[in-house]
Amino acid sequence: MEYRRLGASGLQVPELSFGAGTFGGRGPLFGAWGNTGVAEARRLVDICVEAGITMFDTADVYSNGASEEVLGAALKGRRDRVLISTKAGLPMGDGPADAGTSRSRLIASVDDALRRLDTDYIDLFQLHAFDAGTPVEEVLSTLDDLVRAGKIRYLGVSNFSGWQTMKSLAAAERHGRQRYVAHQVYYSLLGRDYEWELMPLGLDQGLGAIVWSPLGWGRLTGKIRRGRPLPAGSRLHDTADYGPPVEEEHLYRVVDALDEIARETGKAVPQVALRWLIQRPTVSSVIIGARDEEQLRQNLGAVGWSLTPEQMAALDAASRRAAPYPYFPYERQEGFARLNPPVVGAG
Repeated sequence: MEYRRLGASGLQVPELSFGAGTFGGRGPLFGAWGNTGVAEARRLVDICVEAGITMFDTADVYSNGASEEVLGAALKGRRDRVLISTKAGLPMGDGPADAGTSRSRLIASVDDALRRLDTDYIDLFQLHAFDAGTPVEEVLSTLDDLVRAGKIRYLGVSNFSGWQTMKSLAAAERHGRQRYVAHQVYYSLLGRDYEWELMPLGLDQGLGAIVWSPLGWGRLTGKIRRGRPLPAGSRLHDTADYGPPVEEEHLYRVVDALDEIARETGKAVPQVALRWLIQRPTVSSVIIGARDEEQLRQNLGAVGWSLTPEQMAALDAASRRAAPYPYFPYERQEGFARLNPPVVGAG
């Protein structure tokens, strides 16, 4: 396992981290993801730590807090050897104070997360969504206080747009507040929108990408093929509408390319898909999830080797989509391209 700095911070994170979304298993979405209890979670954590995965990601909204509770129990006795990443901001109830990132909500959310995780501090705390109703100055001031109180060590965001991220970073600099160092984003061979704006922003501002759903919401497991029905055990039967949309022909084109490179490398399809992400610009860590030990061990096969430039280029070509405005002129017209050279490796 290799370790990388998280953005412009001094925090070293593993190139693969473990997502605890399968822990707890409450509700229609997270119940379909998995229902891992404490005993099995402890076994998965054992495997992760042995392999060098030292960062574990969760959120308050995952199974209504149960994921944090199970993760905290599974990490008991080894807190000083791991990093805990969690998130807050999405609704945890129907009341007006049950969502968002106001000062009162953030303070309560962090205290609740500490209690559920059974820890004194959170290594990386991320805002799960942008709260348009709360001034960014209020959010940053509150997070700054929580860092100074020792409850949080590093800050990040998740699912922010470019302007939301940049507005927050500018306000942090203007007022001398703690800066965000991470952006947890959806990024995969089936969804490369991250590259148009957020990747250049990350390079410019020192934000490390932590990638969620790197297998395209379970579509790049190697079990989905052109002309075949969706496998009976696929979670997509229950969760497809919750995740990123994917056109079928685009999916099959990417899977065909993955199949070819899997044959060349002797690796499994998901291992190739994960490896492509590990080698992309700005990526600090790729979150892998697993419902059982077999899935986890297969995903661990994404480290310790590299795709060649030619293989990376083949996957780039198979997964490329037309750039949205205002980005397509920079790809198609020489004058625009001369003023803004492309991000290296983001083909």
